[in-house]
Parts: sequence; C-alpha cells; structure tokens
Amino acid sequence: MTSIIRRSYVLLRVYPGMRKKLILHDLKSYRPTTALRCISVTSAHLSKDNSNKKNEGSKAVSFYGFAQVRSKEKKTYLDVLRMFVDRDIHRRGHVEFIYAAMKHMEEFGVEKDLEVYKNLINVLPKGKFIPENTIQAEFMHYPKQQQCAIDVLEQMENNGVIPDREMQDILLNIFGKLGFPLRKYWRMMYWMPKFKNASPWPLPEVLPNDSLELAKLAIERITSIDLLRKITIFQAKDLEDSIDDTWIVSGMSIGQKKLLNKHASTAPIYVEGPFRLWLKNLTINYFILRGDPVPKPDLPPPDDDDVSKIELPFWKTKKSVVPTEDETAIHEQEDGTIFAVCATGTSSRDSLLSWIRFLQKENDILANIPIIFKPKSPLGDVVLANNKSDKPKDEGVENKVNKD
Repeated sequence: MTSIIRRSYVLLRVYPGMRKKLILHDLKSYRPTTALRCISVTSAHLSKDNSNKKNEGSKAVSFYGFAQVRSKEKKTYLDVLRMFVDRDIHRRGHVEFIYAAMKHMEEFGVEKDLEVYKNLINVLPKGKFIPENTIQAEFMHYPKQQQCAIDVLEQMENNGVIPDREMQDILLNIFGKLGFPLRKYWRMMYWMPKFKNASPWPLPEVLPNDSLELAKLAIERITSIDLLRKITIFQAKDLEDSIDDTWIVSGMSIGQKKLLNKHASTAPIYVEGPFRLWLKNLTINYFILRGDPVPKPDLPPPDDDDVSKIELPFWKTKKSVVPTEDETAIHEQEDGTIFAVCATGTSSRDSLLSWIRFLQKENDILANIPIIFKPKSPLGDVVLANNKSDKPKDEGVENKVNKD
C-alpha cells in the first residue's frame, strides 16, 4: 500500500493539474480505491503522451513521404534522409522512418548503393543505444532499434551489397561493440567476400537491358559444359516463309552434331520448353532439342579378385584433361540426348520452326527425322505467345515437321 501511495505522489508531482488537494487528502486517509483511481488517471495521461509521440513519428514519415517526390533518383533520396535528420535533434519516429525508406529504395533505384545504406543507418541517434553492461547487451538493449539495423543489413545481404569499414564504425558508434547489429556485420564480412566470386559463371555487375544480350549470356552459361560449343545468332527474317521477325540465339557443339548424325532417322526428336533460367533478378526462357535416351550396354560386374588392373600410385602420372571432338558423353543424359539449345525473342512456335530450319542448313539429317514440338515446362502447361487462344494439349504429339 505504501508503494502505491509513493508512486501516485510521484506521478502527481509530474502532472500538477490533477486536483492535488482532493487526491492528496484521500491518500492521507489511505483509501485504496482513490489511489488506484489516481494511478489510472495518470496512466491515461502517460498513454496520451505516448500516442502523441507516435503521431509525431507518423507525421514525420508522412511529411517526408517518398511517394510525393517527383524525381526518383539517388540525390533526392539522400535529400529526404537529410531533411529528417536536420528536422529534430531527438529524431522521433526514426525506426518507422527507416522502414518507410527501405520500402522505397527499389523505386528510387538505390537498393544496391552502399552509400545510401550508410546514410540510412546514420539516421539512428548515436550513443543512446550502447549497453552499459553485459546483461543489457545479452538481453538486446533497445531491441526495436537493433532489429531495425539488422533488417537494413539483411536487405543489403539480399541485394549483394558488401559493407565496408565505415559501416563498422557507424554501427560501433550507435550500438557499441556488444550490439547485435555489429555481430551481423562481422558475419557478413566473413561470408560475403567468400561467395562473391565463387560462381563459375560470373555475370557483370549491371546486366544489359537488351534481351538479345541477356539471351547470349544465358546460352553461354547453359552450354559452358562443352568448350567446343558454338553460339550462333540467326535472324528469322532471313527465311522466306517466316512469320515472326525476331532473333534466335542457338548453341550447338561439334560433339552434338556427331550425335545427331548417328541418330536413327525413324526415331523422333523433340523441341521442349520453355524452361526458365535466372540471371540475377531477370529470367530468360530457353528451349532444347532432345532425343530419346541411349540405352547403356550391360557390362559384367567387376571382379574384385582381379589384381591385374591395380594402379600403383608411385608411377602414376597426372593426366591432363584436354577436350576432344569425341567427348559426347556429357550430352547423353539419363532423360535424353541434348542436341541443341536456343532462346528466341518471342518464344513462339513459329520462331522455333525457324530455328529448326536454320539447323537443317548445317545438319542435313534433320530433313529426314520427324520433329515433335512439345510446349511443356516443369512449371505446367505453357501457352505460346503466338497462339494465345489455343488451349494447351496433352503430352502427346502436337506437330510433326518433315522438311525436304
């Protein structure tokens, strides 16, 4: 009871306009109902002040709204951040402002700019969120602000932006050396440089906007397993009976041509696709020319007791792997033999027919082999762009093309 009276008296000293005389008179008579009424009244005033602070933060977000900015560029984005920092020394509503700014980064084209991320984290006040002891640090001192900074670093990681030493100094000044955002930064600095150049198919930092250049990158990546492959670009308008005026990027190697010449003229081959290939955040649809799988010969099981083929490591020399024209096994997969790969500008049936006609000029055997078009993909039925009104059929034969 004494603690309730002491707490109420402190609150009354903070809020003097609450009829002090009446309430103090009741408190001296130790009436618990009046004391509880006093606490509820003062808590209502406190909640009102907190709501006013939240409204101020929301007003700051709406006042410095990114949607009202006409010029969507990096300079205006940084100007909005600078206006918010210079507006108030306390920076009320900074967490809500940072989350609002993160949502509009892609709209301004700054989602992969390191300087913008550093200015965004600099919105947080300095020194206030540093824990004073280990207990505060382990219990995530100021969790809302720390989680906000971690979300900014997470978005950097998703966009492939590697932080620098200046980012570490910024986080150190805001959250101290025991803060969770600094731990997140250290993990990013350990793993992200390792994975940056780990891909065997590196891509340029900025992908080209031209779809033809993207198709070249995609076909080169798909056919990179065979070093003797050849990338050819066809124009459908060079054919007399073509309907689509588009480009065709085709990939075929010498080994695939040999496999195609060995293919039986009575067995059909299939044009399948489109399949999807991701180049960073962009996709390219490609098609394959596939034959039935070649049955493997039944070899006798190896004899474990045969010691005539034991290799001695003392005289064993390292064999250099040199690609030859006879290496065709890499194209003979379990689900079929891959003869060629292509990507077209329209992904329509007519563009695929033009691709087959271009291949016939270099491979005469295609004129005698039945070709079946199967517009199927792992994602389900596909309606090609040139025949939107046609309904996708079953997995059976759709078209057979025999060119003389």
